[in-house]
Amino acid sequence: MTKRKRKARASDVDEIAGALPETELGHSWGDRPTWKVRGKGFLLYRMPHKTAIDPETGEMWDDLLVVITPDMGVKQSLVEADNPFFTIDHFRNHPGVLVRLSRLGEIDRDELEEIITEAWAAKAPKKLAREFFGE
Repeated sequence: MTKRKRKARASDVDEIAGALPETELGHSWGDRPTWKVRGKGFLLYRMPHKTAIDPETGEMWDDLLVVITPDMGVKQSLVEADNPFFTIDHFRNHPGVLVRLSRLGEIDRDELEEIITEAWAAKAPKKLAREFFGE
């Protein structure tokens, strides 16, 4: 019997990030909640901005999470895959992808955990990441 995977939820973001080694929920860009590892941000709750709007309503999205990817290749793979991750012109030369928290249910929790863990590893000291992955 195959175990059904649970869909990801917005509440999973903080649970997953908070369980990774040496993380803290701090702030960056003024007052934006940001998950950091040793002071380096890997997840940012983005404030509504005119650079990210709903194409149908023209309203600024107010539930965006920026996830830092390890490199531009990983970013491109995420953006091109059949999932809710996307990019905008503002992030054209940046390894961050965006996802609306309201669309996290389009992937399962395990996939979200993998993506967040990769974001953490991209910013964590190499030794800490190697220890975490048992290398």
